[in-house]
Amino acid sequence: MPIKAARLYNDGKLVRELGPNEAIPDHCDPGDFFWLCLFEPTPGELEGIARRFGLHPLAVEDALKANQLPKVEAYGEQLFVVASTGNRDGDTIQSGETAFFLGRHFIVSVRHGSARTHSEVRARLESLPAKLAHGPDYVLYAVLDFIVDGYFPVIDAIEDRLLTVEESVMDTPLDADDIRHLYGQRHEIIRFQRLVGLMKDVASRLTSDADLPCIDDAVRPFFRDIWDHVQRAEFRLVGLRDVAASVVDTNNLLEQQRQGAITRQLAAWAAILAVPTAIAGIYGMNFEHMPELGWTFGYPFALGLMGSVCALLYWRFKRIGWL
Repeated sequence: MPIKAARLYNDGKLVRELGPNEAIPDHCDPGDFFWLCLFEPTPGELEGIARRFGLHPLAVEDALKANQLPKVEAYGEQLFVVASTGNRDGDTIQSGETAFFLGRHFIVSVRHGSARTHSEVRARLESLPAKLAHGPDYVLYAVLDFIVDGYFPVIDAIEDRLLTVEESVMDTPLDADDIRHLYGQRHEIIRFQRLVGLMKDVASRLTSDADLPCIDDAVRPFFRDIWDHVQRAEFRLVGLRDVAASVVDTNNLLEQQRQGAITRQLAAWAAILAVPTAIAGIYGMNFEHMPELGWTFGYPFALGLMGSVCALLYWRFKRIGWL
């Protein structure tokens, strides 16, 4: 069944839980409101609830598509909110979606993709009837706060992974697979950052837009807390994006430094080997009149000259750090 929970409250206290096949009562007392939680319903399963609460067809269509970006829309005296969820699956960030229909006497959530149920929020609110007595708008705040708090374990896991790679790159150069993985992580971070930025817009509008229906002035300041949390998540994601880029840049710089050191070593050895090659090449030419051909110590002198010059060059290159 798509309905994971359906409960009736009065003045912040649980009246009763509705059965999975029980019809939702048409009558509401002044302090009553319904809280329904649905998970990936079909159009037919959502149709009865939409008809009971008079949900706008366009909002229902958006809730069923499950491909909406975070947004806030008013339909008459009802409010429609879409929030993005996030969880880490291996090296990827899986984004989900939760849509909310908000009226004076009901809140209906339609969850797609996210495995985090709202039972924890519901249990906490039911233990605080004074908070729950604010009505559906406070429930919206509590669930949105729960969704946003779920961003931080994802960010923490990515941060730990990137910091580990950042520390190891100083000792071990990254291979092609590591670099591809980092670029993939950076892409995931940017995509998630875009969703978090839109969530900040949602929280900002819920905080400041006095024309939105179903949001009481007493509850409106609570959404400021969500805005603060989202801003902190966005700030950390910007930092992680920069870390992912800096790790690749640092690896490239270190690789260039290693290649430069190898190039200097090869150049130094080439210079050293050029001396005996040049001397041996000169004396290897087949000319009759060449200096010192008749000298008894000519051969030892040539070898000594080669060794002396090579030793001098080796000492010099060693001193300047090329060898």
